Amino acid sequence: MVDLRDHNLGMNRPEPDAVMHWLDAVPDPEIPAISIVDLGIVRQVAWEGDVLEVTITPTYSGCPATSVIARDIETALADRGIEKLRLKHQLAPAWTTDWLSEKGRRKLEVYGIAPPQPAGGPARCPLCKSANVERISQFGSTPCKAQWRCRSCLEPFDYFKCL
Repeated sequence: MVDLRDHNLGMNRPEPDAVMHWLDAVPDPEIPAISIVDLGIVRQVAWEGDVLEVTITPTYSGCPATSVIARDIETALADRGIEKLRLKHQLAPAWTTDWLSEKGRRKLEVYGIAPPQPAGGPARCPLCKSANVERISQFGSTPCKAQWRCRSCLEPFDYFKCL
């Protein structure tokens, strides 16, 4: 836990790094094993006068989880004493899987979702680590995932598509 006094600007305002640390505890509603910070959708945290402005970029413009994420950010920061908050939705540049943190990529794999690969398919099964995998469907449980199967362990798994 970050002590607010350690990140004080003299006016009881936490430093942006402290706020990012707090938001790193907010899980993605569709993939709760990864935080919204690790997912790369929290683009910036800055003070504009006495208002904390948090800029987010959804994984795609029609993402149904965006409103849930906004509510979760508001709740997490209100719980930390942030009274004046402005959420800014930034669509350009568009979110890309390049914004996933390395920690987030590891968390996806531990959770059973193959992290995105530049080659367009998973390098290995996130369950048994075999490279003997096949695509079942370009469409998975959410629009940003595809359904794959491991030919070694025969288990299906999601693959986080490169966007």
